[in-house]
Amino acid sequence: MHAATKSYQKQILVWLFWAIAIFVFVSPPEHMPDAPVSGSPVLAGVITHQRRDGPLFVWRYRLRVIIGRRGHALRRIYRRVVWAARWANWARSGALTMAQVVDWLTRAQLRRQLGALPVLYALLEVLQVREIINRHCPTAADVDHGTVALVLILNRLVAPRPLYQVADWLSRTMLVHTLGIPAAKFNDDRLGRTLDALSQHGREIWQDIVHRALVQADIDLAVIFYDLTAFVVHGEYAASEHVDFGFAHNTPMNKRKFKVGLNAAADGSIPTLYQLWPGRTTDVATVQENMDRLRRLLAHYGRPVDEVLIIGDRANLNDELAIVYQDKGLRYLAGLQARKTAHRELLVAYPEQQFRNYPLNAARGAAGYWGRPCPVTFAHHGRQVTHQGLVVLSGPMRSAVRKGRATKLRALHRDLQQVQAKIGRPWYRSVACVQQRANTVLKSSAAGKFMQATAYLDDQGQVGLRWEIDRATLLSAMRQDGRYLLVTNDTSLSPQRMFELYLAKDGVEKCFRIAKSDLQVSPIYVHKDARIEGMLLTNMLALLTYSVLQRQVRKAGWQMTTRQIIAKLASLDVIETLCWDGSVTYRMVPMDKDQAALLEVLAQVLTDLRRPRWPHPRLPSGNTFPLALPPPIVTRARAAPALAA
Repeated sequence: MHAATKSYQKQILVWLFWAIAIFVFVSPPEHMPDAPVSGSPVLAGVITHQRRDGPLFVWRYRLRVIIGRRGHALRRIYRRVVWAARWANWARSGALTMAQVVDWLTRAQLRRQLGALPVLYALLEVLQVREIINRHCPTAADVDHGTVALVLILNRLVAPRPLYQVADWLSRTMLVHTLGIPAAKFNDDRLGRTLDALSQHGREIWQDIVHRALVQADIDLAVIFYDLTAFVVHGEYAASEHVDFGFAHNTPMNKRKFKVGLNAAADGSIPTLYQLWPGRTTDVATVQENMDRLRRLLAHYGRPVDEVLIIGDRANLNDELAIVYQDKGLRYLAGLQARKTAHRELLVAYPEQQFRNYPLNAARGAAGYWGRPCPVTFAHHGRQVTHQGLVVLSGPMRSAVRKGRATKLRALHRDLQQVQAKIGRPWYRSVACVQQRANTVLKSSAAGKFMQATAYLDDQGQVGLRWEIDRATLLSAMRQDGRYLLVTNDTSLSPQRMFELYLAKDGVEKCFRIAKSDLQVSPIYVHKDARIEGMLLTNMLALLTYSVLQRQVRKAGWQMTTRQIIAKLASLDVIETLCWDGSVTYRMVPMDKDQAALLEVLAQVLTDLRRPRWPHPRLPSGNTFPLALPPPIVTRARAAPALAA
């Protein structure tokens, strides 16, 4: 035996200790009456124990209970320690990468669309769209009408969808996180109920929001454009008061439609008033009611009506309306469709040489524009007024008209040649039949009035066909090529200013193009008049948001449209990572320098819009971007059922 001690005395003491211990263990205890008499003396000192007598060592029993209760936690801690040691060893050896660690910790990853939503959401909060709608349309539902309308407007601006696809789009955006409402709540039935509610207070809602936009953006109402457009619908709409067949430019005649009259301020093409009209309504029939509504709007802002100029196209003026403008004290500038003989004579009253002395835009040179001032007289029901007119000669328009006419004349010439080649065939054997076919060709051609065709019999009795250009009619039409008539009752406008303002009326036409292309208002699929009115309101609010943002950005020095801004920021997304422990992280994808610079400009634009104006209602509180987006990396705990959802 090898002892751990180094001295002889200590070894003797160790051996003595072990001898006493063995003696005590082997010797039977004398005080035990039931000690065994026979058997091995070694077993005489062993104490036996039965389970029914309770635990032999109480402290061992308690330790087992404690270990049993904490066993799961201890085992989990043990496993984590073991795995941590393994990962540290693997990372040190290069066998484990950080990407593998993140992948093991991640339960799921979602890519949520961000794009221009923070900017548009912030602008809608500045305009108080949700607050105003909830004030006019209160509800006890889980989701208020203002929030539903907000989602519809944002969808129309960013990614237009039919009503049944809005919830699908919403679930892929950060709006779900911001609003704190499940996307399933925005089903098409819920959206339809909101449209019904909006239709009952549409005019009041629009007036309050437009008032907010005009005050905060300081829109100038000195010049207002007015025009009408048509929106095509799908379906029968038998009981609809709005949907009907009617004529409208650039829309099929065999499609039902409704029309919208829109007033837009020349300052930024900001929509100020709109009115829904049946599809059969003519443009002229809407002008007088629009005058009355516009007068009420101007009175609301304390603006004298004689300080505002209304600009319309040729469909918004005739003899009766010219006198009505005069009676209501409104200034106007409009094109005049020359239907009366006196007005048609004005177009050709001045030879082309006289126009050279009245250039409207010298920079355009010989192919530019010229304008000859003239008085224009209107007469209606025994009354007569004379307003200031301007006969405009447009070089580009004249060239385009003449090229188009030449193309049509060449096509007509080919069609008449085909009729001539068929002479002698069935239905082409008599002079009357050939003349009838030639007349049909002339009537079906837009240039038919400039051509004369005659069927005849030659000396040999053969049927022939000859045609020639009607030079008198052609020369009369050529004298009117590129000419149109502008009229105003504002004597302070110079011919140059009349021309410039009339060209600027393209602003309201751009609003219509935005509504139909970018916002995709048409075609309309909702079938109730109330929902058509509600849908039109949300689209007009989207158009208002679009126009205000575009105006403010251009004032800041960035020549970008709202559509270009949305496209520029479209790549901005947020990565949502769900971990196994229930925590969630949010991380924005990297942005380039142009996007960062644009966001800085937009932040300043929204800050300027938030500044109090007089008069102003209560401003919303919050940051420049009210959209509650998480920072680049945010971790928060979440319950397991919520993660599963």
